[in-house]
Amino acid sequence: MRCVIAQYPFELTKAGVLASMKGVRPELVTGASVTIGRRRYPVKQVGQVITRQDPRDFTTREVTRTMTRLGFTCHDRPEVAPVDAGGAIRSGPRQPRRPAPAP
Repeated sequence: MRCVIAQYPFELTKAGVLASMKGVRPELVTGASVTIGRRRYPVKQVGQVITRQDPRDFTTREVTRTMTRLGFTCHDRPEVAPVDAGGAIRSGPRQPRRPAPAP
């Protein structure tokens, strides 16, 4: 599929994007993201890998539109971790600490 990102034309395919992103570790998702395989990548990271351009040269909208047209699932916001009333993330009930046995 022909697309234009940052005023440069690219010929991209879904298989080509999958191959380009293979072995790339996802950065922390703080905004728009795209699911490629079983991983969620920030849109700017995907754009940087597939275009080899600086992320400041293109918009998230350009990359999101292209990824959607190729059949990838795009997300507007990152997933939210559950937070309790105190603001701390809990993984389970707390167990009291036991003193170490005397020697």
